[in-house]
Amino acid sequence: MNATAHPYAPQLRVPATYMRGGTSKGVFFRLQDVPEPCRRPGSARDRFLLRVIGSPDPYGKQIDGMGGATSSTSKAVIVAASERPDHDVDYLFGQVSIDTPFVDWSGNCGNLSAAVGAFAISAGLVAPARIPRDGLCTVRIWQANIARTIIAHVPVREGEVQETGDFELDGVAFPAAEVELEFLDPAADSDGDGGALFPTGNLLDELDVPGVGRFQATLINAGIPVIFLDAATLGYTGTELQDTINGDAPALARFEAIRAHGALRMGLIASLDEAARRQHTPKIAFVAPPTAYLASSGRTVAADEVDLLVRALSMGKLHHAMMGTAAVAIGAAAAIPGTLVNRAAGGGERRSVRFGHPSGTLRVGAEARCEHGAWQVTRALMSRSARTLMEGWVRVPGDGL
Repeated sequence: MNATAHPYAPQLRVPATYMRGGTSKGVFFRLQDVPEPCRRPGSARDRFLLRVIGSPDPYGKQIDGMGGATSSTSKAVIVAASERPDHDVDYLFGQVSIDTPFVDWSGNCGNLSAAVGAFAISAGLVAPARIPRDGLCTVRIWQANIARTIIAHVPVREGEVQETGDFELDGVAFPAAEVELEFLDPAADSDGDGGALFPTGNLLDELDVPGVGRFQATLINAGIPVIFLDAATLGYTGTELQDTINGDAPALARFEAIRAHGALRMGLIASLDEAARRQHTPKIAFVAPPTAYLASSGRTVAADEVDLLVRALSMGKLHHAMMGTAAVAIGAAAAIPGTLVNRAAGGGERRSVRFGHPSGTLRVGAEARCEHGAWQVTRALMSRSARTLMEGWVRVPGDGL
């Protein structure tokens, strides 16, 4: 063998930032920094992000990558300066599967949306003239996955992003600066999926799932497509924590069967077998009227602290808190009388709702109106926080991109 020959490609060194946004974490890139073949949709981009995150991992741990072996921590974000009028940046989100070679681009991550504005400012993607020396910097974000606008109000001190503060978010151990988010016209999609706020045209539908049962459901597309179910119908109270659901394989299989039939009814897939290739959307959640429960932190959430209880699944597992996009859907559905979410919250019209999730509580607002017999949600609002955890370079083997 030639002593100078080397069969292995060197590692690539790619500028990246590791950030927490809300109750999620992900690896953030500027589009201009990723390898040239990865700057457009395709297998090269997917392979690159899979290797960065450490997937597919048959052990389910993502030890050889930046992922944290949960749906909340197996995420990647690509941000670019926007050429769209009245927008600062384009934001593309990839949900990276843990154990299969798959990146799901079908939806947004509402939690990481809270970090996009801060990242854009720090990465030089927002025009300096738009950044105040002190106060709030309004970052206008084009969410490329769902083709909609998000407005992030990012605190700035002495021209730099302020990340520390006293805003507390259940599901996050430490306080940080508050980032206010506005999701404009959140009933959205990028490729014709669903399209309407209620894709079936109904506030309530009945799903008949062979071998599982019949279920009333609210099928809504706001922030992200979500299938809402009644907890009692499923045999739950709405107070369940992760171990109760995630340790029950038959229950997870039932949820996935219901999710697949709901996706078909919503027009997100053409056949049931497509659901396995579309894990990020739709989400599935179950709701219940308020009652006291013990959150995963050990704190007791009193019944009078919340308007309803919600538990949601992401990528086949019960989420430890609440996905930001699902929170948008909760706010939208709660604002519309007749949905399962609105009923669980006590009915009537409302502009905001506080719900209980496994880690604690969260408030979300939504502005809804009915025009010519059709409901529209013009805006959803919520507060999250974000923080840079590490910045520098991520290294990935250079072969196979």
